[in-house]
Amino acid sequence: MTTVSDSPILHLKDYGQSVWMDNLSRDLLASGELAELIDSRDVHGITSNPAIFEKAIAGNKIYDQEIEAGVRASQSVETIYESLVFDDIRQACDVLKPIYDSSNGLDGYVSLEVPPNLAHDAETTLAEARRYAAAIARPNLMIKIPGTPEGLKAVEQTIRDGINVNVTLLFSVQSYVDTAWAYIRGLEGRLADGHDISSIASVASFFLSRIDSKVDDMLDQLAEADGGKRDQIVQVKGKVAIANAKIAYQEYKKITQSDRWQTLVAKGAKVQRLLWASTSTKNPAYSDVMYVDELIGPDTVNTLPPNTIEACADHCDVSSRIVTEVDQAYAVIDTLPVVGINLDEVMDELLAEGIDKFIKPFDKLMDSLVTKVKQLSPA
Repeated sequence: MTTVSDSPILHLKDYGQSVWMDNLSRDLLASGELAELIDSRDVHGITSNPAIFEKAIAGNKIYDQEIEAGVRASQSVETIYESLVFDDIRQACDVLKPIYDSSNGLDGYVSLEVPPNLAHDAETTLAEARRYAAAIARPNLMIKIPGTPEGLKAVEQTIRDGINVNVTLLFSVQSYVDTAWAYIRGLEGRLADGHDISSIASVASFFLSRIDSKVDDMLDQLAEADGGKRDQIVQVKGKVAIANAKIAYQEYKKITQSDRWQTLVAKGAKVQRLLWASTSTKNPAYSDVMYVDELIGPDTVNTLPPNTIEACADHCDVSSRIVTEVDQAYAVIDTLPVVGINLDEVMDELLAEGIDKFIKPFDKLMDSLVTKVKQLSPA
């Protein structure tokens, strides 16, 4: 890892943004690399998902001893999976606990997602969130719950229970607004139950690059079909995700200025920060740090995969831009229906695809564990 004493990534915090890393594995913990990233790259949190754990566990011998112990104990594949993942999450929480303490619970969190096939099942999602929180037993754990209508029902009650929540797979501005109010209702319910709310934290994970990848493909097809709209299409290509995020931040400002939110602040409530997710640039024609540079601002988190962390450490252009060019952001979104794109339909498709992109690696991981369990089982 390149050592940079005054790297751009170290200055994101000067503008109110925290860096979390979208990656976790046993190797990262055992090697001390996570601790090094905290020091050299200012990584102040970890997010995980089924795809990350599938990549970490499948084919990695570092987990074999624990898997073999599970086999000897006649544990189910599901139990073995949870023992592997829960142990990694606990260790990561412990490494990040000093940041959690020194930031007064603002940062230092590790996110663990409930099984993705529960995205439309509020009751089971809530039950799993409660079970995960009890089993891992770390104050800096965040449970990731998809921001579907059913997921948000679980989010509200999970917050009311006093469990930190990372609401994930948010694409539309309205989905973010719905998430923010679910958090507020959860805090209000917790207060009504007579409990303190000052130690509860939440982030709203708003996805970026997947939006541009999908919309850009649609724009290319429209440009071929109707050359008369080419100029309008060129003007918005590669700009929709950032515009969408800037508009979501405007909604965040409205919500946090409301009397209802300010009443909770007076009781010690922590703001639910917008977290920028899916921040690796997919199109090589675009800057590899575009989803960092353009969305820096107060009360935000950017969760970056390792390659984007290193790119930002090398050449991010750090300045507060989240509230700049807001009129242009609205103009970009307003152009989409003119050129033939229904953004609401696009966002619905992205949510469905996002759930599927987590279900498939989760299923693949379970299948690989079944195979490994058979290999490690005594003849």
